[in-house]
Amino acid sequence: MILNQLKETNMKKRTCSVVYRMTFVLVMAAFLSTFILANANTSFAASGTKKSQSMAKTSAAEYTEAQIKQLQDTLNITAGQAPLWNNLTQVMRENAKDMDAMRKERVENTEPMNAVEHMKFHSQITQSHLTQMNKLIPPFEAFYESLSDQQKNITNIVFRTGKYGKHKRQNKK
Repeated sequence: MILNQLKETNMKKRTCSVVYRMTFVLVMAAFLSTFILANANTSFAASGTKKSQSMAKTSAAEYTEAQIKQLQDTLNITAGQAPLWNNLTQVMRENAKDMDAMRKERVENTEPMNAVEHMKFHSQITQSHLTQMNKLIPPFEAFYESLSDQQKNITNIVFRTGKYGKHKRQNKK
């Protein structure tokens, strides 16, 4: 009986680990795609005019900095966790720079795209997301493993709900 309970507990842990990783991948993919696809408004492409400065979207770098600050404030990162945190944030910043460069390249290309070109462009975005996720997962995993149980619970809630700050659902089992 105890052996069955241990097997069941291990299976649940592995399942949760996979679910959390996949959730992270999906959240990051959605996050990154919003910046790339934000400039796909056809009315601007058709008119051949650029968006005014007031209509410009927040850059991926600015958004990433805000996310980093919120996570840092929410997780209360310790001095021992700081090197792993710094590795993670460096990759996040590099990924954001890459997304901004891709977005800028797309905005500067004033030629209208046909359906095939759109598909190729979205394929390029998807490949970029995959590359960035593959770069992000190892430092995130190392950082996550360094977290206390309370920090892990908070991180899990943030990734599940997108809410920062005080969490009432920290230990529902």
